[in-house]
Amino acid sequence: MTNRFEGWVMISMPMVQSLFQFSARTTVTSGAGSRVLLPETVRGLGGRRALLVTDKGLTQAGITDKVTELFQIMPGEVKLAAVFDEVEQDAKATIINRAARLFKESGADSLIALGGGSVLDTVKGVKWMVHRGLTDIREGLLGNVLEYWPNAQYIPIPHVALPTTAGTGAEVSPIAVVFHDDLKVKVNLINPFVNADIALLDPELTVGLPPRITAFTGFDALTHAIEGFFSPQANPMTDAYAVQSARMIVEHLPTVVRDGRNLHARSNMLIASTMAITAFSLSLNAIPVHNMAHAFGAKFGIPHGLANAVLLPNVMAALPDFYLPRIHAFTSALGLTEAPAEPRACLDYFIQYVRRLREEVGLPSTFAEFHLDKGALGGMVDAVHADPSGVVFRIPDAVIQRVTREVAG
Repeated sequence: MTNRFEGWVMISMPMVQSLFQFSARTTVTSGAGSRVLLPETVRGLGGRRALLVTDKGLTQAGITDKVTELFQIMPGEVKLAAVFDEVEQDAKATIINRAARLFKESGADSLIALGGGSVLDTVKGVKWMVHRGLTDIREGLLGNVLEYWPNAQYIPIPHVALPTTAGTGAEVSPIAVVFHDDLKVKVNLINPFVNADIALLDPELTVGLPPRITAFTGFDALTHAIEGFFSPQANPMTDAYAVQSARMIVEHLPTVVRDGRNLHARSNMLIASTMAITAFSLSLNAIPVHNMAHAFGAKFGIPHGLANAVLLPNVMAALPDFYLPRIHAFTSALGLTEAPAEPRACLDYFIQYVRRLREEVGLPSTFAEFHLDKGALGGMVDAVHADPSGVVFRIPDAVIQRVTREVAG
C-alpha cells in the first residue's frame, strides 16, 4: 500500500528477512575539486608509494595528468611508484595480472583507481590477488567467488578510488566483475573489503565524458537502483538507497547529457551512482537485467551500461510477475502520480516511462549498431545460463529467446 502524509511518500516495505547485513564501508568525500585531497588521503591510510591505475582514454584526455600533478605540486611523503594505463573495456583477468605484476615490481604499497567501472574493478582484482599471493588471478576465479565476513578479513592495502563515470558505483561496491579470458564469462568476485577505503567523488573529473557514455553509464546506475529495489533480498535500508538514487538519476541524467559541464548535475549523478550500487550489492539476489547484460557483453563486446539500457524495459516486460508486487510502490516513490493503481497497468506505464527516458538521452532500443551474428544469437540461452549472475534466479528459456529477438535489431 502507498500512503501520503504531508508531502512524504511512504512505500510498502519488502518482507524483512530474519537476517540481513548492511555495511557501507567506503568513506565518501564528494565535491568539485575533491581530488586535491588525494595525496593526503593516501598518506592518512598509511601509503607511501602508490600505483595509479587508469586507461589510455583518460591519459589522452589529460585526466591522468590532472591527478599525477597533485603529487608534484604538493610534494610530501607520498610518491607515485608507477602509472598503469593499460585497462581496457571490462576488467580482464590478463590485464589485472599485468597491473599486479607492476605493483610488485615498482615497490608500491597502495592503490589509486582513476576511471570508470573497468578500472575500478581492475584495481579490486589487483588488491585481492596481491593479498592472496596469486600470480594469476584466474587461479582463484574458477567461478563466482563469495567471501564474507568473518571469513573475509580486512585487506591492508591502502586503496583510494576516483570515479570518472557516474554509473557502476564500483568505487564503493564489494563486487568486482572480472572478465575471465579463458572461460569467456564475467565472474563475480565478492568480498566486503575489496572496495576502496576512501572514494573521492569529484565531478570535475567527469565533465569531459561524451554524452553517449554519460547516458549509458547513467542507465547502468538506474538499473542498479531498480534491481536493488525489486530484489527478493531487499530490506528497508537498501530501499532507501534505491529510491533516492533513482529519483536523482531520472532528475539529473537528462541534464548532464545535454550539458556535460553542469557540475551540480554531475555531482548528483556521482552520488546517485554510489547509492544505487549500494542498494544493488547489499540486496544481491535475482538480477535478470544484469544477467542478460553480462552475457551480451561477454559474447559481443557490448559496453555494460549500454547493454543494461537496451535490455532494462524488455526484461521487465518479459518477467511481469517478478516486478508486479512492488511496482506501484516504486512508481509512487518516484513521484509518478499518473501511474495507474492496477499493478499490470502500472508496470506497463513504468516500462514506457523508461523507454521515453532512454530516448530522451539518445540511447538505442536495440543492438542493431553492433550487427550481431545471427548464428551466435542462437546460443544466448546457454550464455545467459552460464553467466554466474544467474545462479540464484534462472531466467526461463522462453524469456531469454523473446528478449534476444526484441533487442537483436
